[in-house]
Amino acid sequence: MEFAAMNVSLLNNQIIIIFLLMLLGVLINKVGFMHPQTSNDLTNILLNIVSPCLIINAFEQPYSNDRIRQLLLAGLGILAIYLLEIILAAVFFKMVRDANLRRILKYGCIFSNAGFMGIPLASSLFGKTGVFFAVVSLAGFNIFNWTYGLSLFNKDQVSVKKIVKLRIALLNPNIISIILGLFLFIFSISLPNTVSQTVKYVGTINTPLSMIVIGNSLGNIKLRKEIKGFYLWLTIFLRNLLFPVLAIIILKFLGISGIALETTVIMMSCPVAGIVVLFTLQNDDDVSPAIALMGISTILSLATIPIVFFLIPYV
Repeated sequence: MEFAAMNVSLLNNQIIIIFLLMLLGVLINKVGFMHPQTSNDLTNILLNIVSPCLIINAFEQPYSNDRIRQLLLAGLGILAIYLLEIILAAVFFKMVRDANLRRILKYGCIFSNAGFMGIPLASSLFGKTGVFFAVVSLAGFNIFNWTYGLSLFNKDQVSVKKIVKLRIALLNPNIISIILGLFLFIFSISLPNTVSQTVKYVGTINTPLSMIVIGNSLGNIKLRKEIKGFYLWLTIFLRNLLFPVLAIIILKFLGISGIALETTVIMMSCPVAGIVVLFTLQNDDDVSPAIALMGISTILSLATIPIVFFLIPYV
């Protein structure tokens, strides 16, 4: 209990830091220092360069049978969590008549912003070990996002198959970095010192840059009638609270504990994934419900992530 209380205190401190970094991002947006194209470019840099460097750096450590076992169990748990979320989302939003809103709500409650918020939190709290276990959630997100998630928004099923095949192939830098990292870990291979230091330096900018980019996005949000919708608040409740608590139950049932458990729960407790906005735009649909959902979920996550984390010893 003492260890858990200490981690909750550390998490609260990190949440405050994240809030301040996001606030800085909002300020940058309001004074016009970051244009939409700049934000897109920084997002691409984060997803395709910074995050892979952080992952590779996390795997550069001596091999451990116990860590591999926990990693595999966490992978099994994440598979179960996603399947349960997909089933429950279908049940909860079956009565929503508007097809666009139904897609947004389903996607929003299932997929968390684990890459942008979860990885920085795991890194800040548990260092390389946290990122090591966080990559399982990241891999799960990529697999389900580019299959089930994409299929929610794509009306052309033939096109879906082509895109999914393209994305799951060796084109996703995060998946490539996970595979490369596992290779380094299993065979206890160390990168040359100069390369290792370069990778480490690039990875260290992940947290501040991610939060500033998120804050910049929040600066564009204008909340109107969407905040009055019952289903929007139901989605936020599912994404920010209920599904993370169910994740704790599933992970504990599988015997996952320690940093592997806490890191995976943090990844599952993150707010609605920002990609819901991109998918809706690409589908030529009304994007305002997606923006409202992502924005409110992100703001409330500053309170709900510590709540869920505090519940870990008691669930």
